[in-house]
Amino acid sequence: MKPRLDALIASVLGAVLLAPALLAAQAPAVPGAAADYVVGARDVLHITSYDDADLSGQFTVETDGTFTFPMLGRVTAGGLTLRAVEASLKHDLVARGFYRNPQITVSIDQYRSQKIFVLGEVRNPGVYPLSTTMRLVEALALADSTLPTAGCDVVIMSASTDPSDRRAGRPRVVRVNLDDLQSGNVSLNVALKDGDTILVPRAEDVYVFGQVRTPGAYPLRVRDMTVLQALSMAGGLTDRGATGRIEIIRIVEGEKVNVNAELTDTVQPGDTIVVPERFF
Repeated sequence: MKPRLDALIASVLGAVLLAPALLAAQAPAVPGAAADYVVGARDVLHITSYDDADLSGQFTVETDGTFTFPMLGRVTAGGLTLRAVEASLKHDLVARGFYRNPQITVSIDQYRSQKIFVLGEVRNPGVYPLSTTMRLVEALALADSTLPTAGCDVVIMSASTDPSDRRAGRPRVVRVNLDDLQSGNVSLNVALKDGDTILVPRAEDVYVFGQVRTPGAYPLRVRDMTVLQALSMAGGLTDRGATGRIEIIRIVEGEKVNVNAELTDTVQPGDTIVVPERFF
């Protein structure tokens, strides 16, 4: 599985830096924000004034990082945290003599400046807004979870460069096993950053034929899948199936190899499992 997965990753590494251009559709709004969120261009701020309702409303940060605020004119928000924007507004309102102790809160109405990209075997691939505390599980939930055809691992490609990689500009790549993540391993619930791409590769197939109830191709979605697990996906053996002479047909370095298999043996991507008929 790993060589094919590496090839898939390599094919999309270049797209990581181009993803904003390829997936520039507007992302849905996400309410709420942490006070330390750094405001960027196209974010929509929700400002509430408890002194004057005319100062309350939604304000879009323009590409130069500023927005127009009543009484103050152009105000800088880009590159500042929400807490810093609040402090700046209060300071300017006091400095210009409008209020002595203005009561103002600033939050994010729509995230637009920071995004992540969820691609591959998910129900709704695309671009999604990034909030300050977003982690891998939340991102997969935004994409309506993985499909049954998803592979064992999720690949996170960060827009930030891996300092251990001598090739300048190459994204940092992290692999997370889906089963381990879903079993509650909190350490695998990776915190996401602006520009990260989450790739859910398609599972490779294993083939089951012979004396099984539903022969065919089945996705290899479990790490270290055994012959018994593969047979279970095919509905189990028929009444005529024999467990003692199961054979795996495997391609090794371009050559076909026949392997006598036990039920506890591990299968590999592309394996063909053949269940023979009982002698009596």
